[in-house]
Amino acid sequence: MTILPVRTTCRTLLLIAAICVVPHFCWGQAAAAGSRLPGLSAVDIFGGYSYLHPVSSDLYGQNYDPLPGGFITGVTGYLTRSFGIEAEYSKFPNDPDYCFSTAQAGPVFRHQIGRLVPFAHILGGGAQVGPSYQHNGAANACTWGWGAEAGLGIDYVLPALHNRLAVRPIEGDFQFTDVNYGPQAAPGSLSGGEGKITAYRLATGFVFRLGEMTPPLPAAYGCEVQPVSIYPGDPITVTGSVINLEQNKRAPTYTWTTTGGKLSRSANGATIATDGLAAGDYTVIGTVSEGSQPNQHAECSASFRVVQFGRPTISCSAAPTSVLPGGFATITSVARSPQNRPLSYSYATTAGQITGAGTTGTLAAAGVGTGVVNITCNVVDDLGKSASATTSVTVAAPPPPPVPPAPVAHTLCSISFERDRRRPVRVDNEAKGCLDDIALELNRESDAVLVVVGKHDPNEKPDAAAERTLNVKQYLTDEKGIDPNRVEVRTGEITGRTVDNVLVPLGATWDTGATTSFDPTRVQRHGQPYSRTPR
Repeated sequence: MTILPVRTTCRTLLLIAAICVVPHFCWGQAAAAGSRLPGLSAVDIFGGYSYLHPVSSDLYGQNYDPLPGGFITGVTGYLTRSFGIEAEYSKFPNDPDYCFSTAQAGPVFRHQIGRLVPFAHILGGGAQVGPSYQHNGAANACTWGWGAEAGLGIDYVLPALHNRLAVRPIEGDFQFTDVNYGPQAAPGSLSGGEGKITAYRLATGFVFRLGEMTPPLPAAYGCEVQPVSIYPGDPITVTGSVINLEQNKRAPTYTWTTTGGKLSRSANGATIATDGLAAGDYTVIGTVSEGSQPNQHAECSASFRVVQFGRPTISCSAAPTSVLPGGFATITSVARSPQNRPLSYSYATTAGQITGAGTTGTLAAAGVGTGVVNITCNVVDDLGKSASATTSVTVAAPPPPPVPPAPVAHTLCSISFERDRRRPVRVDNEAKGCLDDIALELNRESDAVLVVVGKHDPNEKPDAAAERTLNVKQYLTDEKGIDPNRVEVRTGEITGRTVDNVLVPLGATWDTGATTSFDPTRVQRHGQPYSRTPR
């Protein structure tokens, strides 16, 4: 069996590492200046290729040969930014002729420098190894013993995938395993024995980085004063809020100072008495400390203002703001004293009469002509300090009478010509009842126009619709005395033997739609236009 020389194997590993790292390193160097550097991962998952080279290790003079084709995987969980626990499994299949695998765990130490993450680890656990003499035969199967290793390595975090992927160009470990195969069957025989392997191992592969560990945040302290603006003698409450001090079990120490007033401290706040303070701006400073580290100390400040006693303020409003002559409006005052002193109210008006006391008054606009009435609202406190505000009410002229709605066209009764099939265009007695009502409507609205729309059946000639229309008009003009100029004749859709009647008042519009006007002189009429009324 041919074993690759150590020098050749090392060169191969270095070539693989260069192929993996150089393109990504160049990519990282060419990235924009604002590219985000990777943070510290919380969990690393490694997988890759490994090479094992025993050094001066044999059993009964049978050497353990190098194993060039193995794989390795491991999971590391970090408890702090630099320290973690690693669990690792490696396996070299029966090549050349014996098996070799380990399952180990131990501490890991790292120190990240930009995208480079050098590390060191010490692992221990179980090792499964076959004897070197009969090479994993049925009688000398792979046996579990114990093993340990220590080594160094380096990862390079790739810019791709949001810094989630790293390449491990090289990891070098010194490894020792001890496996007992039992007692030797006979002197000089190749059976039993204790296999002790001292070896170095090289590995390369990729690392998947999960999660991200953030650095400890510095302490932060916020101060708030309530109220921020006061009058001399008003008390002030100061409260503080601190975050990021949970690392230390000691109770934090609070100190407070102020540039004005008498301060009384509490656990996480203070109160300030402001008796006798002059008007001006003052500052409260709070300090919290939990240790000597910079992130265990914080300071905050807040300001408050002392102002002199002021005049009351007032606003004035009217509801409604417009009334008719003789109407009423409610006047409302909203006043405030900065010192909450007792207030008195009064009102004045340029027209009409106003009555009331307190925060509301009533304006009576009796005998007031159209125009604007100005009202003054006054307030005075018990110290004689006063303020005024004005509002106005418009006395409007009565509105004009409402404009009558615009006239609209509306449909009157329709006439059916279905009853007399022998005389399908003649106006019968039942149709005359409808036309009599239409005549009465035309007499009531003497300026309205009647639009008569005749229709015919698909089995009839189109002139049947025109004849019906002309017969209706003739009845209205001859029998009811309606002015012919007030009756407009048209034909409509092919929907049946009917006539529709639409009354169009003066000023109204009517949509002709699918109707058509025609020349009555071109229509050949047949038979009586309407039935004669017996005399």
